[in-house]
Amino acid sequence: MEFTYPDVGATRDMTAVPTGYRYVERRGLLGSGERTFTDGAAALRDWRMFRAAGLRVDASAPAVDVGVEVRVGLGVGPVRLWAPCRVVWVVDEADRCGFGYGTLPGHPASGEEAFEVVREAGGKVWFAVRAFSRPATWYAKLGGPATRAAQRWAARRYLAGMRRLTQGG
Repeated sequence: MEFTYPDVGATRDMTAVPTGYRYVERRGLLGSGERTFTDGAAALRDWRMFRAAGLRVDASAPAVDVGVEVRVGLGVGPVRLWAPCRVVWVVDEADRCGFGYGTLPGHPASGEEAFEVVREAGGKVWFAVRAFSRPATWYAKLGGPATRAAQRWAARRYLAGMRRLTQGG
């Protein structure tokens, strides 16, 4: 399956938002220290961040890796909207862990989203979500401002979930 957008990998460094896309970024403090960083990194690697945000996850592998396909679902039972993606980049460094995934056919949006846990020199640990997207389906286009609000809502849920996962809550 091919990606639904041409700028594959653009979220890795995000020096510029690709033309024609909306950009969302949410960054929040998780805490500080080695344990906060390792817990946050682990929650990204094994998809727990999505579950902590209240979403279902169906992945082709138990851990994040380049090429892994994942469907993230919102809803209940048969009334669930699935969003298929494929991981396009992964970073796993001493003070930075994260990945970016891009949309596949069937996703209501077209674009890419990235998730990172970063530890600063002073020990503070941050979580960031950044994405560029545009509607890809008739219902996402029809949603207009509500669709954009849903993306901001999801970013807030990811941050809240990561805080619970890294603070033992």
